[in-house]
Amino acid sequence: MSDEAVVEMSNTLSEADVAEFLAHNPDFFCRHSNLLAKLNVPHESGRAISLVERQTSLLREKNERLNEHLSDLIEAARYNDLQFEKTKRMVLSLLDCMTLDEIAIAIKESLCDDFHGDTTALLLFSQQPVDTNNLRVIDPRQLGPITPLVDSNLPSCGQLTREQNAFIFDEMAIRVQSAAVVPLVKGEALGLLAIGSFEAGYFHSGQGTVFLSYVGEVLSRVLSRVLHHLEP
Repeated sequence: MSDEAVVEMSNTLSEADVAEFLAHNPDFFCRHSNLLAKLNVPHESGRAISLVERQTSLLREKNERLNEHLSDLIEAARYNDLQFEKTKRMVLSLLDCMTLDEIAIAIKESLCDDFHGDTTALLLFSQQPVDTNNLRVIDPRQLGPITPLVDSNLPSCGQLTREQNAFIFDEMAIRVQSAAVVPLVKGEALGLLAIGSFEAGYFHSGQGTVFLSYVGEVLSRVLSRVLHHLEP
């Protein structure tokens, strides 16, 4: 092909035309393998490499990204399996509870030992005296600063106000820097579960609350059952 013909062809074909042709003919270089040796693609280092080398490099990078993604998926699966086992132990422990004190002990052991909470508080709302040594019984008419937390009916994470912190965690309040709070509801407000951390950023508002909601639902049902049996 003459130089004039090459110039004329280059004037009629755009880069988009060439790109579209190659996209529709992915085996073009299989039929014209001699062209591969003549094609050079600039490398980040500045030196020119052949198209085959460039393709090999891109495939290697893609493979590395896929391997990293696979490793992340495997790690997430292992974490979820571990969380499931911990949650199962907690639920089975709660289902075996026959008294309020057993519930309080089961919750503390699970959330502090298995889920690494630094402290827990389980408040029970009742206008009547309740026989328990491990739960704080609060008159529902005197919830004071925690009223917004209870009325929301939804778990929340983050830093509590000083008044809320003191009301919930009592003598441990001075050490608690962040908390997860779960209202316990079964037809009515039964109480409040709080998990405290001595780290300010351990619980934060951006955290998911699916696990907390599940814990709240299970605990609410167990509490309701035990309270029903305690009724005269």
